[in-house]
Amino acid sequence: MRRVIVLGSTGSIGTQALDVIRNNPDLFEVAGLTAGSQTALLAEQAAEFGTEHTALGSDEAAQLVRDVDADVVLNGITGSVGLGPTIAALEARRTLALANKESLIVGGPLVKKLASPGQIVPVDSEHSAIAQALRSGSVDEVRRLVVTASGGPFRGRSRQELVDVTPAQALNHPTWDMGRVVTTNSATLVNKGLEVIEAHLLFDVPLDRIDVAVHPQSIVHSMVEFIDGSTIAQASPPDMRLPIALGMAWPRRVAGVGAPIDWTTAAAWTFEPLDDAAFPAVQLAKCVGAAGATYPAVFNAANEQAVDAFHEGRLSFLGIVETIEAVVDRHDAPTDLTLESLADAEAWARATADQLIAG
Repeated sequence: MRRVIVLGSTGSIGTQALDVIRNNPDLFEVAGLTAGSQTALLAEQAAEFGTEHTALGSDEAAQLVRDVDADVVLNGITGSVGLGPTIAALEARRTLALANKESLIVGGPLVKKLASPGQIVPVDSEHSAIAQALRSGSVDEVRRLVVTASGGPFRGRSRQELVDVTPAQALNHPTWDMGRVVTTNSATLVNKGLEVIEAHLLFDVPLDRIDVAVHPQSIVHSMVEFIDGSTIAQASPPDMRLPIALGMAWPRRVAGVGAPIDWTTAAAWTFEPLDDAAFPAVQLAKCVGAAGATYPAVFNAANEQAVDAFHEGRLSFLGIVETIEAVVDRHDAPTDLTLESLADAEAWARATADQLIAG
């Protein structure tokens, strides 16, 4: 029995995690729940799962992680506000099932320094797939990682065809049901850029050995290419409950958590190169990841401001990545990387992005 704290329990990842726990009461017990603002749903969840330990906001969530006895902390918070709870989980020596990629990307070396080997278990489907495939060989046998991307709702469009994209169109993802920020990030491919940086940090593979392949069926969730020419792929129907369950139970699998592929039905899987001209976010993210320091934090903060502006009608779709690039180009990273310098860099990035967007 593993006691689990679910951070962001009212969001997409959190509600699916609770569904896994609900269906596997012999494996998991809810130790605590946190949310951003949905107090009514949080209260319903706490009543159903019999926990008195709840919190609102990231600061309270971090304190709950420190105070409540648990084996696993599932961080399903969206955005860089998840950094504090991530650090709290690592300092408390909990296993961290990480769906909040931003906290690793923003915290970078600070987060990695706190983590013991194997303490961070990835929950993003792509990184879970890589972690599973890596069980087929040692790290020194890896030639490259291949992170797959659905291509989002605008796969196949040229840059010119993206000029007049609307927020409603950007939220119409063909495969995944996600929140506004993550779904928009998938449309711009910013999400894939963040995932490339995350893969680099999680698995210690250089950025020039991490590729992105567009796979619209979203069945192969990522691949590992080994030095002997073999490629190991993890494949399953698109259902986040599988990587969530694996993150909470790692390294064991949870029976029946997802439906397997129906091999009696004919199907075709396709893979395409990423169009960097139409979707430059991945290459920009690689440059940001290579620069390190506070650059990933600036990239992420500028994106969050730009996404809000896009949905409020103050910025075009193409303007999202253009704003991120402009903010990154203006940034001078401090010499020392600390929580304070990260906070200062994020605040600067948000203010600079807002100024650029306002014109």
